[in-house]
Formats: sequence, C-alpha cells, structure tokens
Amino acid sequence: MDKKPIPLASHQNLFVDIHEVLPEEEEGVEERMIKADDKADNNNNNKQHLMMMSNKANKESSARKPHHRSFNRQVSLETGFSVLNSEKKAKEYERKATLTRSGTSLGGANGIHALEGRKKDFSMFKTKSTLSKQNSLLPTRNKEKDHHHQLESQNSNGFGGNQDSVNESVPAGRYFDALRGPELDQVKDSEDILLPKDEKWPFLLRFPIGCFGICLGLSSQVVLWRALSTSPATEFLHITPAINLGLWLLAVTVLIAVTFTYILKCIFYFEAVKREYFHPVRVNFFFAPWVVCMFLAIGVPPKLAPDTLHPAIWCTFMGPYFLLELKIYGQWLSGGKRRLCKVANPSSHLSVVGNFVGAILASKVGWNEPAKFLWAVGFAHYLVVFVTLYQRLPTSEALPKELHPVYSMFIAAPSAASLAWANVYGEFDGLSRTCYFIALFLYVSLVVRINFFTGFRFSVAWWSYTFPMTTASVATIKYAEQVPCVMSKGLALGLSFMSSTMVSVLFVSTLLHAFVWKTLFPNDLAIAITKKKQGKEKKPLKKAYDIKRWTKKALTINNSSVSENKDVAQAS
Repeated sequence: MDKKPIPLASHQNLFVDIHEVLPEEEEGVEERMIKADDKADNNNNNKQHLMMMSNKANKESSARKPHHRSFNRQVSLETGFSVLNSEKKAKEYERKATLTRSGTSLGGANGIHALEGRKKDFSMFKTKSTLSKQNSLLPTRNKEKDHHHQLESQNSNGFGGNQDSVNESVPAGRYFDALRGPELDQVKDSEDILLPKDEKWPFLLRFPIGCFGICLGLSSQVVLWRALSTSPATEFLHITPAINLGLWLLAVTVLIAVTFTYILKCIFYFEAVKREYFHPVRVNFFFAPWVVCMFLAIGVPPKLAPDTLHPAIWCTFMGPYFLLELKIYGQWLSGGKRRLCKVANPSSHLSVVGNFVGAILASKVGWNEPAKFLWAVGFAHYLVVFVTLYQRLPTSEALPKELHPVYSMFIAAPSAASLAWANVYGEFDGLSRTCYFIALFLYVSLVVRINFFTGFRFSVAWWSYTFPMTTASVATIKYAEQVPCVMSKGLALGLSFMSSTMVSVLFVSTLLHAFVWKTLFPNDLAIAITKKKQGKEKKPLKKAYDIKRWTKKALTINNSSVSENKDVAQAS
C-alpha cells in the first residue's frame, strides 16, 4: 500500500482496519501490531516534515476522494473502535469451558477422569499433606526420586496443579461468592467442589466446628438454672439445685466429647480445620470452647466449688480467648480482605460476648480491674459490630428467609454486657439497665415476628441461637431482683420457660437426627470449595484489551499532531 500524506487539519476521520482475531492468526496479529507501533514512532520522528507539508496536504485532500480497500470492517479512531464479536465469542467460550458442578472436576478433563477412579480418596485434606510439604523443604539424598513419587501421587489422586487450592488460604470474599445458607454452608449451583458430593465423607470431615454451639446452649442453661435456684426473685418457685447439678454434668460430658472429636479432626484432617478457620462465619466458633468453659465455671454448683474461684481458672480460659481476639480484631482494624465490613455477620457477636463473660468470671475470682478492661473492650467492639450489621454493609441486601434465625444473635451481647456491669460494680444500675433494655427491645421485636422462625430444616447451627435467649433470661432475673414486682417476675419466668423449651426441643431433635435418622452430620461442602472459580478463560479479552490500547495510542498521536499543526499555522 502506497504511503499518502495524512490530512491533519481536515474534517475527515482517520480509519484503520481491525480484523477479527482468530486463534490461528494470533501470532500474525501481534506482528502487525508491532509494526503499527513502529510506524507510530516513525511518525513522531518525522513530525517536522509533516508540519511543512500540512498546507499542501490539505489542498490535495480537498480535491482527492478518499480511496479505501475492501476491508472487512473500518472504524474511526476519533469516535472509538470496535473489536467485532471477539468479546461476545469470549463469553461463549467461557460458558462452554465452565465446569459442571459434579463434585469431581479438578483441573479440567484430566482431573475428572483421574478422580473418577479414586472417588474415596480424601487425602487432600489430611494432615500428612502439610507434613509432606514441610519435609520437601529439607535436604534429602534422593530428591529426584521423591519428586517423581510426589508427581505420581498427585496424578493418582487427581489433584494435579490444584493442590495449592487446598493448602493455601481461601480469600474471605470467595466464601461469600461460592456459598449460601444460614451459616454459609451450602454451595451455589454455579460452583464446583474439590470432593465428590454423591457419596458419604469420613466422619471427621463431616464434623464441623459449629458443634460447639451445642455446648454453648447447654452451658448457658447451667447458668440460668443456678440463677433460678438461688435468686431471691424466683425463690417462690422452690427450684431444687439438683437441676443445676444435672445440667452441669451433662454439659461437661458433651463438651468433653465434642472437644475430643474435634482434636482428632485437627490431628488427621488439619487442612479441613484451616478451611474452617478462614471461613468468615465459622472462625467465630473458635471462640466458643473458651466461652463454654467460662459459662461452666460461672454456673458451677455450690456443692462442687466455693463462691470465690481461683484466679488460675480465669487465666486458663481467658488467655487463649484473648490471643485469638487480638488476631481477629487486628484483621478487623487493619483492613484488607478480612476487614469488618467484608466479613461481618451475626455470628461475629460470639467474638464479642466472650469479653463480657470473661468480665463476669474475673469479678468472681476477685479481679475487678481486668473485668473492667474486658468490659470496655467488648462494649467498644459491640457498638462497631452492631452498627455494621444494622446497616447490612457486607451484602446491602435484605436477609433471605434462611438467615432469619441469626437475628437472635443481636440479643446476646447487650444482655451479657448488663450482667457483666452488674457483677463488676455490685448493682444493676443505670448502665446495666440501659444495656438490658436494648436487649429486651430486640427480643420483643423478634418475638412479634414469629413467622421469621418457621419452615426451616434442622441444623447443628441452631444451637448457637439458644444461648442469646438464655442470657436475656438471666439478665431479666437480675433486673427482677432490683425491681421486684409482678411484671418483672412474670417476665423473668416467661423468658426462662421459652429458652428452656427451645433447648429441650433442640436436644431431642439432635438425638433423633444423630442416632435414629443418622442425618445430623451431612457432607460439609463449605470446606471443599475451590480457591478460584473454575473454567474461566481470559485470553480473548486480553487480545481485545491490547487492540483497545493500541487504538487509543494511535488516536493520541493523531490529536497531538493536529494541535501542533494549528500552532504552526497560527504562528505563520
């Protein structure tokens, strides 16, 4: 094609040919783009020559008709550009490449066929994967042999290059994108998982950290029935302390069983435990064991322990809680992908309630200053969590029906705060009543909307919603001691009856699902999501972006030449 002078000051548009890029022509496109860039550089070097020839070019262009070749498509550099249907075809390619949610697709077709032969191999979540990863860093005599053995094991298991998606941490936003449900425990239809979902997994893989919610419900009932048997406001009921003793023994037994089982999970399936720790909802249940222990220490029967407990009990239970609290609160405060506005959910109250429970236990061991410190820390973070959840910043959407029971978590923190303040300062004064009235209003606002809590399937996670009701009942008993009247005593009796009934129903349901129907622990799909969404291909989009960038560069050169030409014309 012959070079022709470019009309810089004319009103005609500069046209360029942009062809549709086919897969086999990618190399040719890149070469033509490089040549186009070289041509643009030559235009910059010959800028002075173009200025001198601009007047002549304008006269010739007015008398000459534009001659164009038979291009497939021409677009104006001044009005934009078009990449034909490459983006549209790229989307079609992505849709075809998206993996079906079969539960066995790991890294394309090779992963599918490799895993079909060994569906019952769950070694990707075993602790030995971490140990082998650490041992690979140590010097060995036969590195090539070990490397060959590792490649064979990966190919036989069907993991391939997806091993990093198990060992590495999953971003918090990925859980919100891939999961749904009341506890983010259900995989969306468009997502794929690392383990087969059409068969039963090992028991330890199906045992979630949320089982400590059972211990929370039982241990809080221990505190409630001790208050009912010892409080002056409820002495007319003549409740025997034997109920408190029986519940305490039951709660300790369940706590030992759940703790022992989860320790086994940590030993054999530590990668699954790491997945639960990075889960934005389940990470809060790592606070639950220590809160349960503090509840049991507060509600211990008088026959088994004196009124003043040893400070070592408080140090043993509050120490690990405080260290974990520093980690979680630091992530909320420092920002990043796990800042509070990204991961806030109603179960975040579990990480706040422990401060108030620890303050109550500190006052019982005689350490009032640490109790005041914990109360201040807990109340400050409760305000932040409450405002964040009230505005619904993480989703900016109304909660679906499956998430309605989590509203009860709003009751726990203000109820525990009122109890902690009363225990530290010795009276149910104005601040205690303020926190109690906040909890009471939230409680009533949930009770009047009873339809929120109907039509759901049973889950272990429901146990974590019982201890807020129990905490509010204990706070009401304390309020009835300070304001003794028929209304306050009737309210304390009614709330206590509701919480005990709820715990009894859940306890019976748990036994039926565990031993009769054997459906208490389904496959825990939440820990088997992939680190990234599978089946995405971005190559065509990158080519389109390169063409767009090249077109903008040519347009910038053309505009700068026109402006300089005008300056020369004005100067002459």
